[in-house]
Amino acid sequence: MTRKPTIAPLLAATLTLALAQAAQAQTLDATSTSTGTTATTIDSSSTLQSVSIDPNVAALRQATNTFSRMFRNLPPFALQSDSVRTAMKQLGAAGGVLDAKDVLTDPIQSITNPAVFSPNNADNPNMTAGVTFFGQFLDHDITLDKNSPLNQNASPSRTINFRTAAFDLDSVYGNGPAGSPELYQTVNGRIKFKLERIPGAEAVSRNGAPRYDLPRKADGAAIVAEGRNDENVILSQFQVAMLRFHNAVTDHLASQPGNAGAKPAALFAAARRYVTWHYQWIVVNEFLPQTIGQDRVNNILTNGTRFFNAQDPANQYLAADGSRNILLPIEFSVAAYRFGHSQVRPSYRLNFGPTGGAPFFAFIFDDNLDPTDPDPADLRGAKRAPRRFVDWQTFFNFGDGNFRPNKRIDSHLSTPLMILPGAKAPSPGLPADGLQSLASRNLVRHVNFGLPSGQAIATRMGVTALTPAELPELASYVVDGGVRLDQSTPLWYYILKEAEVKESGLRMGDVGGNIVGEVFVGLLKADPASYLSVRPGWKPTLPSATPGTFKLTDLLKFAGAVPPL
Repeated sequence: MTRKPTIAPLLAATLTLALAQAAQAQTLDATSTSTGTTATTIDSSSTLQSVSIDPNVAALRQATNTFSRMFRNLPPFALQSDSVRTAMKQLGAAGGVLDAKDVLTDPIQSITNPAVFSPNNADNPNMTAGVTFFGQFLDHDITLDKNSPLNQNASPSRTINFRTAAFDLDSVYGNGPAGSPELYQTVNGRIKFKLERIPGAEAVSRNGAPRYDLPRKADGAAIVAEGRNDENVILSQFQVAMLRFHNAVTDHLASQPGNAGAKPAALFAAARRYVTWHYQWIVVNEFLPQTIGQDRVNNILTNGTRFFNAQDPANQYLAADGSRNILLPIEFSVAAYRFGHSQVRPSYRLNFGPTGGAPFFAFIFDDNLDPTDPDPADLRGAKRAPRRFVDWQTFFNFGDGNFRPNKRIDSHLSTPLMILPGAKAPSPGLPADGLQSLASRNLVRHVNFGLPSGQAIATRMGVTALTPAELPELASYVVDGGVRLDQSTPLWYYILKEAEVKESGLRMGDVGGNIVGEVFVGLLKADPASYLSVRPGWKPTLPSATPGTFKLTDLLKFAGAVPPL
């Protein structure tokens, strides 16, 4: 984890962002105005500067930032053999038990007539379609394994995590203005993210609203801190929204009378902290309750973690700057946090189209399409065209009745995820090695890393494990050593089935919910810069629909990313 700058209090502030283990300082003073919003004053004498990290030091940090095990003494669910890998590929194959077998002939009917086009792929009435992609954005903020081979055994302790295991938005900010100058520009003394207008979008956008994209190279590759956030249009557009959020917060802070003359670096650091804390608030108070249940969130916040101890030296690594940072558990990254794959819809209404015109509906992926098409009829990323923008009213509930739900957390994945594109031509975040089923890829990694079974972890947690009768589709799967998968189930599959059986697919069950909840809260509490660590009682201060709280809809509105329909 990169060391973060201190925000030292110099005024009698109602909000003090004091960050531990830091070398430089800036000042914030938050006071309520007569309108109920928050004015923030930055001491213009502050000299906080972004520091470029020496490449040798950065490499050393990466080399020691690996993964850990949450349940170190539990055996693998099955032998780590090629034959078990083959069985896992078969279990996750297109047309198999995990395939929802959606009818992929009409992206509109897939949404409006699910009883016919997606009979095995139920909607989740408790979550909107955008929650899926926010969850993917969170994953890309804390974990990146780009080196472990797909068909070989691997060790968590020898597998590098190229992201910091902290909700610090390094996937957005990169190494800051000094370390990642390609992401930034300074306009009127304000350090902001670069964005590019989508040519021709006004003609296909409601009310002629301009639309924006990530900066791109001549070959279409995004200029972005985290390349996987260009995997699909929806995720790419959320990355754009986060860049716009930072820019809007920067303007908001700069507009406060007390901040006249603030130095660009101090203004940038203040904006980054505001953005990060409001983002973390959404993680704890919106995403986690929806995903694992408010009761589990309250229990972990009140009673602490039982299975993921971030203070255990086995879950830490010593960075080059002397700080101790957190290692992410492999049970989380390879299994539990992949629950969101079952929430992806086959198709989406990306936007409403021009005034009086037709909306743009498309499947999330379609491997039958020409990968060189500059504007394909699916939602793969790394493409810029006038219609490739998002109207967020479909993806989150703004109270206008336009939102759509995501899919339930269950043992079925939408069919497009069983035939991922990427093998025909490179595409960000998509596999180029020929194994196209996302389910198969997940299950093979269980063998590689020797993950325990869901039943073994349930027993260790002291919760009731699924019985073979609750896993009848696995009764015929017997692998090396006579291991029956309905009795020793791969953790990812188990977590999906647990949610389906125990929670009707509306949220995660005990095993999955505890792993995800404990890792999320554990990371936030261990991060000396997070609001849960610095000031647990902090409340959001940016304008929102309900003062004192902050939701994804508030973030998108504040960012200016929700043009009216």
